[in-house]
Amino acid sequence: MTRHRIYTMSFASVYPHYVTKAERKGHSQAEVDEIIAWLTGYSADQLQRVLDEEVDFETFFAEAPAMNPSRSLVTGVICGIRVEEIEEPLMREIRCLDKLIDELARGKAMEKVLRG
Repeated sequence: MTRHRIYTMSFASVYPHYVTKAERKGHSQAEVDEIIAWLTGYSADQLQRVLDEEVDFETFFAEAPAMNPSRSLVTGVICGIRVEEIEEPLMREIRCLDKLIDELARGKAMEKVLRG
């Protein structure tokens, strides 16, 4: 099986795009960070270390302190694919994060984004 290119991309190279997407719609970097913390368990300091060290996506998720069990509640379409139907676990985690950021940018209340 061919590995997806995104697995080896640094999380730091994509993170600014998440922030820009949120900010364009009136949201903040703090909200993006809150989503990342909810999903992965990374603290602010841990997230900064990941960004500084340019950790790749595969390592980012493999070393996540505490993946949220409620992430299975994240459903819907992102990039034309249903999140809940993605079989590759790492790709599902990446698309789950994409979906959460997309929901924030579309104006969904943070409580709903974080499945509260």
